[in-house]
Amino acid sequence: MSNRSTVTEFLLLGFSDVRELQILHAVIFLVIYLVALVGNLLIISAIVLDHRLHSPMYFFLVNLSVLDLGSISATVPKSMANSLLDSRVISYAGCVTQLFLFLVFTSTDLALLTVMAYDRHVAICQPLHYERVMNRRACVHMAAGAWIAGIVNSAVHTGNTFRLPFCQSNVIDQFFCDIPQLLKLACSDSDLSDVGLIAFSVLLGLHCFVFILVSYVQIFRAVLRIPSEQGRHKAFSTCLPHLAVVSLLLFTGVFAYLKPPSSSASNLDLVVGVLYAVLPPMLNPVIYSLRNKEIKAALKKLMGWRLISTK
Repeated sequence: MSNRSTVTEFLLLGFSDVRELQILHAVIFLVIYLVALVGNLLIISAIVLDHRLHSPMYFFLVNLSVLDLGSISATVPKSMANSLLDSRVISYAGCVTQLFLFLVFTSTDLALLTVMAYDRHVAICQPLHYERVMNRRACVHMAAGAWIAGIVNSAVHTGNTFRLPFCQSNVIDQFFCDIPQLLKLACSDSDLSDVGLIAFSVLLGLHCFVFILVSYVQIFRAVLRIPSEQGRHKAFSTCLPHLAVVSLLLFTGVFAYLKPPSSSASNLDLVVGVLYAVLPPMLNPVIYSLRNKEIKAALKKLMGWRLISTK
């Protein structure tokens, strides 16, 4: 990072220059952040305190909730603070940190969702071998592998992005530091970096998507062969939320990173940024709790304990 002195700070794109709308943006983001915070903490607490949920699927779900908390905390608080202070500034070091953390959490999120698809595949397609295949040691290794993959992926992309000198401008056309917008600011030829980034990201995302898709094709074939309607409903109730989460993360993320870059700021960039950086961490607890009877029962039990303890 020898070219660091060229740019010492960046200016993030605001949602509006009107003071009242800036306050409104801060309030909306605060509500979203609190919903995500409370929702994910409830999921974690319910699973940790209910021994019936100490199974591989819910172990991975706890990890997913931790990732969601980290992901939304890396972007939303800074955007809220800037709106409240009528500022757009983020320091060079702050931008590096924000990008690194955001990529760690989102990359690990995708890797973990792939592991969760494998867990559901074994549970439904090979139920007799489930306890042997998805033992405690294997689950810990899979979760650790997802975290390591996310950290390595983030380090590679963050280092590749910030090794470039930024001297054309310091205005980022997004409300947080994101790779596509940062690459537009590079004053050297970043074509190779763009190609390398896109190739690596597409390869990783495609590999995960194909694995998840193949797993769910086999899962749905197995589910349709279940004789009882109750059994089919239970299987679908655990699979459909996971598929919805994967689809939301993948399609919005791929669109954000692969759409043709524009030379000027676009409202579409802001909308897409919100769709893949802000909404998934808020919606994931809702999606999982609404379709999962065991989670809903654990949440009711948790809330019952809280009511009793306050009396």
